[in-house]
Amino acid sequence: MKKMKVVYHEKYRTLYSSDPASAPGRIESIYKELQDRFEFVKPEPASEEDLRLVHGELHINSIKRNELLYEVAVLAVGGAIKASELAMRGEPAFGLIRPPGHHASQNSCWGFCFFNNVAISIEKLRRANKITKALIVDIDLHYGDGTNNIFSGKPQVTYFHVEGRNREMYLNDLTRCLTTEKDCDIVAVSAGFDRHEQDWGSLLKTEDYGTIGKMVKEFAENVCEGRRYAVLEGGYNHTVLGKNVKSLLEGIM
Repeated sequence: MKKMKVVYHEKYRTLYSSDPASAPGRIESIYKELQDRFEFVKPEPASEEDLRLVHGELHINSIKRNELLYEVAVLAVGGAIKASELAMRGEPAFGLIRPPGHHASQNSCWGFCFFNNVAISIEKLRRANKITKALIVDIDLHYGDGTNNIFSGKPQVTYFHVEGRNREMYLNDLTRCLTTEKDCDIVAVSAGFDRHEQDWGSLLKTEDYGTIGKMVKEFAENVCEGRRYAVLEGGYNHTVLGKNVKSLLEGIM
């Protein structure tokens, strides 16, 4: 079994804004849980050409005005791209990146997001003819309107946000998605952890993330030759965040 790769760079610890995704200790709490369990690899920053795959010039320039933010944000996109490339080689991967991205649309952003990391990584594979169809599963508390906006009207990419009023309904909703989707070349997970019972969503237990990971793994092995990766989105309780990430990755692996 290939060891799961974690895409990470020290610059992801940079405090680039005052929002909860940039809070001190957030990335460190995850790194602490993963450092002895997984193999870490470094990404390269995304290029402006990569950003233009899904974002307009005015939006890119608006982020570029803040030099520090732009530096970290393009590195986050690069981390998602690196994770997708590893997945295409049959190596499951996780992008331990920030800022998050699923609220970033073509020409706007909100919710602590600036560039849409997972959307760019999928579109880069698609434009290079490395994949024909992709599934993006979003397990964050919040709907990834940016990702949906970017791929709206593009049947080559399916975006699915998992919903449910309780744990059973939530996992059943994910099951319905994974049993319905039968035709894709890769599965990407927008991995938010703010649905945890000790986070904003007050719903899932730590072991549920392991179950989610296993479901994604089984789907990938049955449908898309095992090609799967995840990138960090939300999750704000530093006490449990690292444990939740570790649980998901052990399931995916």
